[in-house]
Amino acid sequence: MAALFIRSSAPAVVFVQGRQAQFSTADAKPPMTFVVTDNCIKCKYTDCVEVCPVDAFHEGPNFLVINPDECIDCTLCEPECPINAIYPEDDVPAGQEQFVAINAELSRDWPVITERKDGLPDAKEWEGKPDKLKLLER
Repeated sequence: MAALFIRSSAPAVVFVQGRQAQFSTADAKPPMTFVVTDNCIKCKYTDCVEVCPVDAFHEGPNFLVINPDECIDCTLCEPECPINAIYPEDDVPAGQEQFVAINAELSRDWPVITERKDGLPDAKEWEGKPDKLKLLER
């Protein structure tokens, strides 16, 4: 799924699967990005990727990341995550700030994912478990 965006002073409106997201393109600075955090590791639910209008998600072996250069801050992905692993860059939970850099780094190497897949086989066992960074497979 791809989208074309034209910089103007008017708010842009994007429709994805019948849902509307609005954001302003008038700011000179790039929009804030969303970040996938610790709770996604070893779960890798992909409900979020289907709603992304710019294909910003990338898939690794046991984790998803968002490319900050592609993310348009449309907010569609955050409520789709069943385990609340996605946060606005400015609201990443304390102690998980390193995931901003991890998303940027790994999105350069991992392939784009645009279609929903089943979560990992033992995802339910890993939901909500803290401190999974050491389990991240690169």
